Amino acid sequence: MLGQIAFGSGLMIVSVLTAGLGIWGLETAFARGAPWLARAPHRPKLALVIVAVSLAVLGMVTASVWLWAGAFHLLGVFASFEESMYFALVTFTTLGFGDVLLAQDWRIMGAMAAANGLLHFGLMTAFMVEALRHVRVRQIEFTKG
Repeated sequence: MLGQIAFGSGLMIVSVLTAGLGIWGLETAFARGAPWLARAPHRPKLALVIVAVSLAVLGMVTASVWLWAGAFHLLGVFASFEESMYFALVTFTTLGFGDVLLAQDWRIMGAMAAANGLLHFGLMTAFMVEALRHVRVRQIEFTKG
């Protein structure tokens, strides 16, 4: 049990660090593009920000799912990588179909993957809202100034 908690905690940390690096990269890109994003026309640029942030978030979530799937596969929890990937994706998104289950010895890892997914989606939602807010505030300031 403690081994699963330690290993699962390590996976969660790597997942959050990976997302943090992705967010840092996007923040850097937004900072560099701030003058351009602030100038009119505003709506197409907001749409571009939404698309860019959505694709980046999708990439960060995908990387975390691959991390968990790889761990399940390397630990020999499932017979195939496809089954590991499917379980990781269903668990990470907290969908939990229940058609593929972990053996009792690995249940804590499944719960940790679900907790990591819940945290991840919360962080990504907050990031998406903040990115749009930041760009929109800059646009309003530029228009007034």
